[in-house]
Amino acid sequence: MATTNCDTAGLLALCQAQHPMRVLAAEDNPVFQSMLKTMLTRWGYQAVMARDGSEAWSILERPDAPRLAVLDWMMPGMDGVEICRQVRAANREPYIYILLLTARTESQDLIEGMDAGADDYLTKPFNAHELRVRIRAGRRILELQEQLLQAREALREQATHDGLTGLLNRTRILEKLDDELARGAREQSPVGVLMIDLDRFKTVNDSQGHLAGDAVLREAAMRLKSASRRYDSVGRYGGEEFLIVLPGCDAAAARAQAERVLYGIAGTPFRADSRPFLMTCSVGLACSPDCAPGLLLREADDALYQAKALGRNRVVSHSEMHVVAGD
Repeated sequence: MATTNCDTAGLLALCQAQHPMRVLAAEDNPVFQSMLKTMLTRWGYQAVMARDGSEAWSILERPDAPRLAVLDWMMPGMDGVEICRQVRAANREPYIYILLLTARTESQDLIEGMDAGADDYLTKPFNAHELRVRIRAGRRILELQEQLLQAREALREQATHDGLTGLLNRTRILEKLDDELARGAREQSPVGVLMIDLDRFKTVNDSQGHLAGDAVLREAAMRLKSASRRYDSVGRYGGEEFLIVLPGCDAAAARAQAERVLYGIAGTPFRADSRPFLMTCSVGLACSPDCAPGLLLREADDALYQAKALGRNRVVSHSEMHVVAGD
């Protein structure tokens, strides 16, 4: 079911109620410290206090740094403007919204603060209601940015992953192969490739329908991921064909991984419409410490073709093909 804007707003509100937004307040004056902490707590925020600029910068360097910071301009250690410069120079995500508190009123001073990376400023002595409104505006901007980041991540996922199985798509898995071969050449480390084809998959579509076929592809993808190492790359090559890139695998290790894949598919029945049935796969294996991507893929494909020709449900490596041919 589609999520409406109202649903999204409600979820955000619930999340915010359960986990108050953390706000860094950096102020060296004890009176202002206490006042800021009291106000932020009363407004529903979790106040993270810093007594000087150095402590504030230390907090903002952490991976879990508050997303919103209220910084006094003049502080011991580092002033607010210098902290702004450091934060923007780091160019980190997610974005940190910075509100400067300053007793300076000269336009040139304010321009300096904004040029350093401040998002807003408030002159001292400030009105509590105005501070609350400025913080609320900053929070709104951060929430909008979070939605943009989520949308960007969704687009990235669509561009690099197969829509049906969730595995890497053909373009991305081939890029992974290029990357691993380049790294293997640098480090003198072998790279293995498994080309996998589900045996007689067409009969599933013909006898049980394409929805059942889609379910089998999704289940097969899950099993391939489960049978792979965490640093292997698993992708859908096309149709019922899959490709697994095995960094650091020599021929023996690659064959062991291929046998795990073979058992992962055939070891447990699949289900469609609650009816169990067995599926098998054929695996072509190629391994090289220094090989062009196209050649390695062709070798794996040739090995897969022979696995099919020999009766399916088996692993054939390209090196074994040469042994057979020489007999």
